[in-house]
Amino acid sequence: MSDYDEIMESKSKPKENHFPKKDWKAEKNSLFETANNAAVDTVYSGKNLRKYLETQSRFDKYSATNVLLIMSQKPDATQIKDYNSWQKAGVTVKKFEKSFSILEPGKEYKTESGAIRQNFNIKKMFDISQTTAEPEEKPEVHYDEKLLLKALIHKSPVPIQMADHLEFNRGAFYDHEKETLFVLRGMSAPDIFRSVSKELAFAELAKTRSDYRRSECEFPAYCASFILCQKNGIDTKDYDFSRIPESIRSKEPAQIRAQLGEIRETAVNIMERMNKVLVPEKVPKTKEQER
Repeated sequence: MSDYDEIMESKSKPKENHFPKKDWKAEKNSLFETANNAAVDTVYSGKNLRKYLETQSRFDKYSATNVLLIMSQKPDATQIKDYNSWQKAGVTVKKFEKSFSILEPGKEYKTESGAIRQNFNIKKMFDISQTTAEPEEKPEVHYDEKLLLKALIHKSPVPIQMADHLEFNRGAFYDHEKETLFVLRGMSAPDIFRSVSKELAFAELAKTRSDYRRSECEFPAYCASFILCQKNGIDTKDYDFSRIPESIRSKEPAQIRAQLGEIRETAVNIMERMNKVLVPEKVPKTKEQER
């Protein structure tokens, strides 16, 4: 073989790939770890919890896990879309802007044991501040008080009965044994909304928990009520998160995330009924699934 053949043969050898495939599984695991760390941080203090609930009320279409991811990667986000969605909206993502990731539900799969699990895909997002679009100033929510209260109790999961007196200075009370929500007469509209939204949250939790105990639902009901008030322009300054139950703080990270997911789901269930009154022409969208 001539020296020229050797030259040709060396040239024809395939080059080694110096750019290995991205390990999507490792990245997904990293995102769940980020969400878990954020969940632990959320219940560390009342200040952190309030910030999380405010963000969840703003991004109510997103799961608790994804809200934790948004807060961890882009805490100042106000309006997010993926690259293609911004393009379809006629908006350009600025050059050199770095995306952040959320987890989009994919296909379900069956494990070797026969259990059904949810798969997730990584979705790269950009906030409006990373685009050429002008940030939208959302107007403050102002609903007619009567309309807002009608929306709150629309298709209530339990009957509502007015009362002249309730124990412990309560404005409302969900009686699980009687499966009735009692409301004190003579309150202002904001007070009615705050107290009734919390008790409706108890009623929602009673539907989903096989072993319902009011004491164990106090925290999620209170948080769900805050989200509903925040979403509908009701003053939330008196909500106090300084005493987060130790039973919540001592949970495993994934369990805390699940608890935050339950809070979000409870608030969303009530909001969806409210929207039938407040925005009757609105077409319901499929809720994002949670892990």
